[in-house]
Amino acid sequence: MNLSQQPLANEPERESMEFDVLIVGGGPSGLAAAIHLKQLAAQHQHSLSVCLIDKGASIGAHILSGAVIDPIALNELLPDWQQTLAVPLTPVTEDRFLFLNDRRATRIPQKLLPDCFTNHGNLIGSLGLICAGLAEQAEQLGVEIYPGFTGSDVLYNDEGAVIGVVTGDQGVDKSGQPTAQYQPGINLLAKTTLFAEGCRGQLGKMLIEKFALDSQSAPQTYGLGLKEVWQIPAEQHQPGLVIHCAGWPLGHDTYGGGFLYHYGDNLVSVGLVVGLNYANPYLSPFEEFQRLKTHPAISAFLQNGQRLSYGARTMVAGGLSSLPLLSFKGGALLGDNAGFLNAARIKGSHCAIKSGMLAAQATFQALLEAHQQNQDSVDETTLSTLYQQGFQESWLYKELYQTRNFKPYMKKGLYWGSMLFGTEQLLFKGRVPWTLKLTERDHQALQLAVNAKRIHYPKPDGVLTFDRLSSVFLSNTHHQEDQPCHLKLTDNRIPIAVNLADYAAPETRYCPAGVYEIVEDQQQPYLQINAQNCLHCKACDIKDPTQNITWTAPQGGEGPIYQGM
Repeated sequence: MNLSQQPLANEPERESMEFDVLIVGGGPSGLAAAIHLKQLAAQHQHSLSVCLIDKGASIGAHILSGAVIDPIALNELLPDWQQTLAVPLTPVTEDRFLFLNDRRATRIPQKLLPDCFTNHGNLIGSLGLICAGLAEQAEQLGVEIYPGFTGSDVLYNDEGAVIGVVTGDQGVDKSGQPTAQYQPGINLLAKTTLFAEGCRGQLGKMLIEKFALDSQSAPQTYGLGLKEVWQIPAEQHQPGLVIHCAGWPLGHDTYGGGFLYHYGDNLVSVGLVVGLNYANPYLSPFEEFQRLKTHPAISAFLQNGQRLSYGARTMVAGGLSSLPLLSFKGGALLGDNAGFLNAARIKGSHCAIKSGMLAAQATFQALLEAHQQNQDSVDETTLSTLYQQGFQESWLYKELYQTRNFKPYMKKGLYWGSMLFGTEQLLFKGRVPWTLKLTERDHQALQLAVNAKRIHYPKPDGVLTFDRLSSVFLSNTHHQEDQPCHLKLTDNRIPIAVNLADYAAPETRYCPAGVYEIVEDQQQPYLQINAQNCLHCKACDIKDPTQNITWTAPQGGEGPIYQGM
């Protein structure tokens, strides 16, 4: 066995636990895979041990989504889910799509909107609460769920196949030495390991690189989504109203758009998605979001309301052409970890759930064949063929294929991109003979500060607009300070010598939580990392211009504890 995590000096030997299937990540894809594996095992009267770990303190604690939810995949996974999950959801009653300038909003007629921009039949609510409900269903089926456990490294056998993960050590101080509370991680071993960590997963990123899973795909691109939940006066609330907007405050050359969803007990989700392939290093997604809320079309709904929560996360946006190979020796990628999200629809939960089901079907069949042949491990070719074939025959593939050109079109700018994509969808429903592909990674798009226009953001008013620290407070984020920093720098000199000198320290602006700060020392400025503020959005891992920052998971259970996000 090849254990890639190095043990601390004088630590006790790690304990091991073995399962048929190990799932890393308790979001919609991981939970759907766990549930469907148990469903298939029951149908075939076959015993199957399934374990799921999640880095959040509880299932749903790290889940953040808009969230307008297409129930198509939930209906397939659990036909009676509306009764068994008992999660409050509000049906969509009205769609509005607005183009904004700094003062006005122009509404696009419904008949001119492509199908992917309409939300009839969808539901508004909290994806975090849905995941908590799915976890209960999974446990009732016999899935072992362990929140508060990070997958810190991948385990391989001597042939290079994945055989599980090791969970993170706990109780280690800043210098890397064990404290009185030290607990070593556990080796979790499995015949198949499914990685469902969400966008830019720590282990998924490692696996994509190790097995060259993206060698034949277009570069992945990402968006940073920022969201607040407000409770507003009843007279301003329109249950089921969905508003999407494009344009101001972002420039025409920056991909992104805002949203505002009315649901629940006078609740509104308001947010902004900013494509991380933006060029201007002075751009701050957080400040752009605050500006959005001051637009009359948005502020009219928030006046006299109360901000309840805040959060941020990155989302994959490359679509079909950016999907890596889905499987490798010993396992597979699911959900956002693989890239299953429809950026044109600003929706990913239904894609994630379906991908989890497809991975479960392929995994179960491969396990059955291995059992019948008295083999200890799953055949890689069988798993790969079944997963890929199942995907290509599914509605998920058809949906992603129809909108495959969305992001390449939007690289041409807001107006040209919208016109070209709208024309393709309205006239051809995506059935055009060409497939456009991205050629640049997000961090490569950042231009030098000397060539960029400075952006001056107004100070927050504390009524509609707020600062980062008061916002992070609403995310219930917590990290023990006496532990190794989970944000790793490959070269400590680069933040000043390159990022500050050439790009005006963009990490101080793209981070939505104030983690990165340039301190002007009398001798020399230095980068201070306030890791305790980290929302685990991973924007730094994606957008750093020299790829000098690597996000890793801190101790299990730490980070945000989102309420109703």
